[in-house]
This record gives sequence, C-alpha cells and structure tokens, in this order.
Amino acid sequence: MRHPFDPIPAALRRLVFIPLFIATVLVLFVMNSVGAPLNTDAAPQGIISYELAGDVPTAQAILDSWNGETRVRAGFSLGIDFLFLVLYSTTIAWALVWVSTRLPGPWASLGVWLAWGQWLAAALDSVENIALWRLLVGPVTAPWPQVAKWCALIKFALVIAGLLYVVVGGLISRRRPQSAWG
Repeated sequence: MRHPFDPIPAALRRLVFIPLFIATVLVLFVMNSVGAPLNTDAAPQGIISYELAGDVPTAQAILDSWNGETRVRAGFSLGIDFLFLVLYSTTIAWALVWVSTRLPGPWASLGVWLAWGQWLAAALDSVENIALWRLLVGPVTAPWPQVAKWCALIKFALVIAGLLYVVVGGLISRRRPQSAWG
C-alpha cells in the first residue's frame, strides 16, 4: 500500500516533519490554555469530558457548569480544533510513514494503514466538533451527545494506536538499517 507522503524526497522529509511537529505542539498548548477553565465538577477533564458525555443529561450538566465566558472558550476550542485536527493527523501520519519504511513486510503495511487512519480520525474529529457545536449553541438533544462520543472514541483509538506504533516501531527500527526516510 502506498501513501501520499511516499513521493516526498528523502532530503525534505525530516525538514518538513520538524515544523509540522512544532506547529502541532504550539496549537495543542493554545488549546490547553484556552480550555483550562472548562474543567469543572461536571467536566473534570474539560472539553474531553464534553466530547465523551454520551447522553443528553450528562451533556446538559456539563454545559450548565460553564458560564458565558467558559462557553465562549468552549466554542473557540472547537473552532481551533479544526486547525489542530489537520496538524495532529498529518504529523502522526508523517511519523507513521517514516517509521513504517524502517520496518519489514506486514509491520510496514500496518504503519501505512495507520497513517491513513489518522486522516479518518481527523474526519471523525470534524463530525464530533459539529455535534458538540450543535449542543453548545442549540438545544441539548439526541443524537448529538452520542454522535460526539462515538466519533471521539474511534478517533482516540486511532490516534493512540498510531502513537504506539510510532514509539514501538521507532524503538525497533533503531536496530535496523535506515531506509530512504532515514
């Protein structure tokens, strides 16, 4: 299986990854700063609690725990997440393809599949954000809490699987000769 990053010249791969990684971390920092006041008794994990609410009463309790300012912060966080989802999914996919080129056979294929999976995670994150926005600005009704929760759970599973592959595959690949992605 191939990935859109395959044609990028080896000399540019590391040069592209570093600013992409830095941009991802910077936007994550901004989101965490903006979202800090969203942590309440009803939402101990802030926006993540909101993403995983899963039902109308829980989502309503979270929204009721936020005042006008924190609701604006939640809206801003959802908006900036559209930038973040492009950054994190592309950064993780980049790292997955990079590591996969240094692993043999089926392990390399798994890395490419997981790289494609990061863009599926981003698509699910978009749907999740739309569902959460609907809850934030409109009446809290089904199916939006359930849609957000299932999209978030699948997204988190894909991202965690990708990150685990990068870490474990990266450690294993250190013992193998470098490839063109070196």
